Amino acid sequence: MLNLSPKLQQELAGTGVRVQLVLPGAIRTAMWEKGGIDIVRALSEEMLMEADEMVDAALAGLDDGESVTIPSLPDLAEWEAYEAARQGMLPKLSRNTPAPRYRAVTAKAVGV
Repeated sequence: MLNLSPKLQQELAGTGVRVQLVLPGAIRTAMWEKGGIDIVRALSEEMLMEADEMVDAALAGLDDGESVTIPSLPDLAEWEAYEAARQGMLPKLSRNTPAPRYRAVTAKAVGV
């Protein structure tokens, strides 16, 4: 979703359609019970957001023009730093050889 959403945003630019990715974390819903999970016991209260609060936060993020909204994250700068680091790694995630640290391990494994 982190790669699809920006592509959709680019494709739909100028059409009046906005694309927003919401990364909500754990939300208190009946879905947990249907899955047989006692969510209150599985997670602390500090980790559970009410569904209506998550929706309100997501809509506020959309109104603010956020392309990615994380309702529970207090400091947007943390997301921006993460995203900058992720974007910086993208060109390095697909190469024709393993990283040097793995080539040394491979050489040892075959007795070179």
